[in-house]
Amino acid sequence: MGAVMLQGTGSDVGKSVLVAGLCRALVNRGLRVQPFKPQNMSNNAAVTIDGGEIGRAQALQAIACKVEAHSDMNPVLLKPQADRTSQLIVHGQVRGTLGAGNFREARGALLGAVMESYGRLRQRCDIVVVEGAGSPAEINLRAGDIANMGFARAANVPVILIGDIDRGGVIAAIVGTKAVIDPADATMIRGFIINKFRGDPTLFEDGYRQIETLSGWQGFGVIPWLPATARLPSEDAVVLEKPQATDHRRKLVACPILPRISNFDDLDPLKLEEGLEVRMIPPGQPIPAEADLIILPGSKATIVDLKALRAQGWDIDILAHHRRGRAILGLCGGYQMLGKRIADPDGIEGPAGTIEGLGLLDVETTLTPIKALRAVSGMALGARFDGYEMHMGETTGPDTERPLVLFDDGRRDGASSADGIVMGSYVHGLLSDAAQRRALLARFGVEGSGRDYRASIDTALDEIAASLEEHVDVDALIALSAACAL
Repeated sequence: MGAVMLQGTGSDVGKSVLVAGLCRALVNRGLRVQPFKPQNMSNNAAVTIDGGEIGRAQALQAIACKVEAHSDMNPVLLKPQADRTSQLIVHGQVRGTLGAGNFREARGALLGAVMESYGRLRQRCDIVVVEGAGSPAEINLRAGDIANMGFARAANVPVILIGDIDRGGVIAAIVGTKAVIDPADATMIRGFIINKFRGDPTLFEDGYRQIETLSGWQGFGVIPWLPATARLPSEDAVVLEKPQATDHRRKLVACPILPRISNFDDLDPLKLEEGLEVRMIPPGQPIPAEADLIILPGSKATIVDLKALRAQGWDIDILAHHRRGRAILGLCGGYQMLGKRIADPDGIEGPAGTIEGLGLLDVETTLTPIKALRAVSGMALGARFDGYEMHMGETTGPDTERPLVLFDDGRRDGASSADGIVMGSYVHGLLSDAAQRRALLARFGVEGSGRDYRASIDTALDEIAASLEEHVDVDALIALSAACAL
C-alpha cells in the first residue's frame, strides 16, 4: 500500500471531513493510517506532540487515525494576518511572513520540506490519506504548486476528485476540471466522488454516468448528506458566513466574527449544551443586548481585529453588556483585547505601535516574537481541563493575581476582574472538558449537560466512516493507493 489523495472541485466541498472519515474507516479495518496535507491556509490550528502547530483539520484527522497529531501531517501552514500577508509555519514552527509578491516563489521552494514530511509519514504507516487545498482547476496558481497537483506528481500519488452536488453544477465542476488542467495533471486523477447528496440517488444515475463518459474518470461513489459532520470542529471560516437559526428560549452566548478570527472551534463544545444558543455575530449586526455571555475569540492579528471591533461599534455593546453585570470571556487574542493596552514594539503584526484595549481587565500585553506552543492541563473555575497554548505575547498586570488557570506545572495563566464578571486566558480547548463547561455555565444559571465533547467527535467519525463504507468503494481506493511509488 502507499497513498491516495482527495482533491476538490473547490473549497468547502467536504475534503477535510472525507479524509477524516476515510482515515477512520481504514483504521477500523485494522490498517495503520496517517493524514497529510502538504500546504494549508487557516487560522484555526492545533499544537502537536512534537511542539509545533498544524491546521485544525489535520489534528482532527489524526484523531480519526487514533494517533497523536504531528507537525509532519501539515508541513506548510499559512496563517493570514492581513489582506496580503500570512505567517509562514514550516514543520510546525514560525519561518517568517509571506506577502502576495513573494508567495509563489517562496512556496515552490518549500516542496523539499513537504516531501521530507511525507517520506517520514510513509515509514510510519500502511497508507497515507492526503488532502488537497482549494482546487486543481485554479490553473493560475499551478506554477510552484505544492498543495495539489504539484505534490501529487512529485510523490506519484493517485488523486480522487471530490464534487459537491449540494452547491449545484457538479457535472460542470468535475468535467470542467478535466478540461482546464494540464493533461499530465489530469492523468493523476483516477476517479471522482460525489459528496453531500440529498434525496434519491437513483435520480442522479444518468448524471453520474455522463461524468464518467465526459471525463474518462471512474466514479467511486455518491455520499449522502452526513449530519454527523455538524458535530465535528470546522477549520474553514466559510462556515461562519452561513445563516444561523435562533432560539430565544435558551441562554445566549454571543461571539463577534472578527476579520482575523482564529481557533473559533473553542466555542464548539458549547453547542452540546441544550440550554445554550451559540450565536456568531457577523459584521453589520450589533451584539444582542440579551446576551448572557460574550466570548471574544482568538485572533491572528489582535491589533487589527481590535480596531475592527471598534469600527463595528461592538466595543460599545461589550461595555454596555458589562454594565449590566453580565459575563465576558476572552480567549487568547480576545483576552489581550480585554486589557488596558496592547503594545507591538517589534512590529510583529504590522507597524510598530500601541493601542488602547477595552479596559475591562487591569492587564497589559506586549507582543513578542517568541511563540508559545505547548499542551497544557490544570484547573480553572474549580474544574480540571486539558488544552493547549498558542500565542505570541506576554500579559501582565494586577488582575493576573486572580488567574483563571492554574497549570499542573505550577504556572498561572489568565486574569479575572475583582467581581469575577470578566475573565481571560491564553488556553485553547478550555471548554472541551464537561466539568469545565459546567463550572462556567453555573455562573449564569445553566446546568451543564456533562456530555463528553471528545467522545462526541469520536462517535461522529465512526458514523461518517460507516457511511463511507456503505456508499464508497473503499476496497478500490485501497487498491488504488498501491499505485503510489515507494
